[in-house]
Amino acid sequence: MPFTIAFYVHHHGSGHLMRTLQIVKALPNYKIILFGSALQTVDLASLPNVTLIHLPLDFNDVNIDEGLEDTIPDTFHYAPLNVPGIKTRMAIMANIFERESPMLLVVDVSVEITLLARLCGIPTIVMAQHGNRNDLPHLMAFQSAALILAPFSESLYVGERNWVYDKTFFTGGFSRFIPDGRHEVKENEIAILIGAGGTSINANFIKHIAQQSPTLIFHVIGDEIHNDENANIFWHGRVDHPQTLLESVSIIIGNTGHNTVMEVATLNKRFIGIPESRPFAEQERKAEAVAGRRGIYIVCRDDLWRTKWQDIFEQIIREEPDWSDLILPNAIDNMAKAIVNTGNKFFKS
Repeated sequence: MPFTIAFYVHHHGSGHLMRTLQIVKALPNYKIILFGSALQTVDLASLPNVTLIHLPLDFNDVNIDEGLEDTIPDTFHYAPLNVPGIKTRMAIMANIFERESPMLLVVDVSVEITLLARLCGIPTIVMAQHGNRNDLPHLMAFQSAALILAPFSESLYVGERNWVYDKTFFTGGFSRFIPDGRHEVKENEIAILIGAGGTSINANFIKHIAQQSPTLIFHVIGDEIHNDENANIFWHGRVDHPQTLLESVSIIIGNTGHNTVMEVATLNKRFIGIPESRPFAEQERKAEAVAGRRGIYIVCRDDLWRTKWQDIFEQIIREEPDWSDLILPNAIDNMAKAIVNTGNKFFKS
């Protein structure tokens, strides 16, 4: 093991950690370190080469309003002043950078961590995301990194073909699912993905579309559960392993976050995507990347209540979904090889 491979895993949502663990499993011969604030669910029993470094959150309930300025420096997305948690997090990482050498850091995602590592002399790989990321902090991180790694196919790239594009390696798409094709598809059943809630796809909206389409059955997967008077809505709550249910429906409705799009593509399902408001217009750009393909409809948040949903359902069911070239069976191996090859450029055995 000529060098250590470390990953910084952003704690918002579960997607960053889910992706990281898939990559880590493809790197069994390397010492792996995971930095993050939401690593409590990681089971190391099958990952003997992995060490977890738990980073405290920046804020606690007492000082959450402290350190926030009216003027944010142009060079960072997030750099509050006088916040002990930030100093603690950075000190932990800098100490590991010094102790674990040589090291390559994969950042998923943070401009500030990317720049910290570079200032400590640690080569970095930055994970690409969709969105409008031509601002100064992103460009500084991209320029300082050895490689930009896109966990999707080149056909999904949205933006100018500039030096950022030239520096990006596209691995192809992947998800946690491996379709087996053994489940009967019920054409009158639809899955609605709401995740942890708090999106445009709320209970009132779900009841609204169910009332428009009384002959269809809607399976709602996510943290919300309601005692519903609508006989055609089933609230499943959180489902840790939803693949069987998703394979049995004909249409999936969900937001256009990266993991949702990749999972629907893996299962080759018809998709109605509703982009949520996210920093840097991430979901809007992801929706733009997949829009126009057969069996894929994008509905903007502002149009949810005036859309004729029954008409969309009747149209989309007649189309075979076109997710061609989005999912590659060797995508994770492509990513692992790109990481190792980058490390080998800096560290000779």
